[in-house]
Amino acid sequence: MALPRCVSPGHGAVGALLLAALLGAGCGAGQGSPEEALRAFVAHAEAAAEARDRRALMAMVSAAYADARGNDRAAIGRLVRLYFLRRQDVALLTHIDDIELGGDSAARVTVTVGMAGSGGGTSAWHADAYRLELELEADDGEWSLIGARWSELGGELR
Repeated sequence: MALPRCVSPGHGAVGALLLAALLGAGCGAGQGSPEEALRAFVAHAEAAAEARDRRALMAMVSAAYADARGNDRAAIGRLVRLYFLRRQDVALLTHIDDIELGGDSAARVTVTVGMAGSGGGTSAWHADAYRLELELEADDGEWSLIGARWSELGGELR
């Protein structure tokens, strides 16, 4: 399967996933304020990505996930699997730039993330920086990723 540049095995959609969506259990809207719960969501997603825990990451992605690039939840799951197959080590450096709340059940979180990964063996480390705009929704007290836009740092979000 050939991947378009926007979802290269290096990062892209994986960054959106690795960061946003993903470590569902324990990241509910009932934890303190919605902003605190969203910060915890990002921190847990970062930890799950670095642990290469695909199941935990995908638990944070809504069944209704859809993005402007045509990805649904299943496509994001395939991209995460491919990324983890190609990267034996994953390191992330995240910074939450902005949190916009839409009441207590909707949010947009903008994150800058530096991503690095090695292929193991003789493969070199690969690194990039991305800006992610995550759309999250709280349902029954749990935040989940329902959409995302991303670009390399300095590029236009798509």
